Amino acid sequence: MPHPTLKGLLLAIIVVAVAGGSAIGAVVKVEDVVLRADGGFQPQTLPKRQFVPIEFHGEVDISSRSGGRPPRLEQAVIDFDRDGRLSVAGLPTCAPASIEAASSEEARRVCRGAIVGTGHIETYVAFLDQPPTESRSPLTIFNGPRNAAGQPTAVLHTQIATPATQTYAISVPIEQRRGGFRYRARIDVPAIAGGFGAIAHLDAEIGRRYRAGGEQRSYASARCSDHILQTHGRFTFEGGTVVDGQVEKYCRSK
Repeated sequence: MPHPTLKGLLLAIIVVAVAGGSAIGAVVKVEDVVLRADGGFQPQTLPKRQFVPIEFHGEVDISSRSGGRPPRLEQAVIDFDRDGRLSVAGLPTCAPASIEAASSEEARRVCRGAIVGTGHIETYVAFLDQPPTESRSPLTIFNGPRNAAGQPTAVLHTQIATPATQTYAISVPIEQRRGGFRYRARIDVPAIAGGFGAIAHLDAEIGRRYRAGGEQRSYASARCSDHILQTHGRFTFEGGTVVDGQVEKYCRSK
């Protein structure tokens, strides 16, 4: 591993476990980045072979060891356990262009049938000649249309009002993979306030049950074949700093 004072690829392991309902969160410090991560799912008791609906939640806090504006997150790549499954068949979609200028309330009204998750995003903006401002805004996750490669997508939407109104509708491709992780979601984070802003906190609850083709379906489902559900994350920050690792949550088989 490179010396921690060097720019470039720096790795740290995030491990979060749940046992008996108590959570142990992780705090990772790499260069100037302080990243706190946690997450989980309900229910925690799942069949060993059959997939059943779940609701997933996760949160990330980002701060700076030196204080002030958090390091700017440029990309997040999230891998989901092979015991998880995504279903979008028959679920309405929401095109980013239809909500790219909408407030959170308007976007949820326009694409109500495509909502698969909600949460919050907190930003920190520090212009050179002005006091810093902090903002907390609703986050909505919609089922998006398939991309040119035929992959399902999610659309992350938020409208940040401080210091000036900015609206984001980010298309997130969801790639199906082989091996220990079934899906990969890649989030390319746009510049906030012309690069003077950064994400300080993000939380989301994901889960949607719907009916299509005469069947009851769930956007997110899971089973418990080996008593662990894993989520792997790779977070790339300005300057090339990378935090890479995984969150493990224990499940109970029935």
